[in-house]
Amino acid sequence: MPLTLLQPGQSSIITRIGGNPNTRRFLEGLGFVVGTPVTVISAQGGNVIVSIKDVRVAVSSQMACKIFV
Repeated sequence: MPLTLLQPGQSSIITRIGGNPNTRRFLEGLGFVVGTPVTVISAQGGNVIVSIKDVRVAVSSQMACKIFV
């Protein structure tokens, strides 16, 4: 399921990164790598703030839809 379906406070593990090669490379640069745990901090106004590798990262809902957990 896409990252956008997780509720704030829920954790999961990244299973797949979708999108074109440039999008995948961009997300991997932010730390979104298959097998990495991720926790949703908040989801407001279409943006999702997550905690990944002890860092908080904000991504748009379009990007979050490409991250599968």
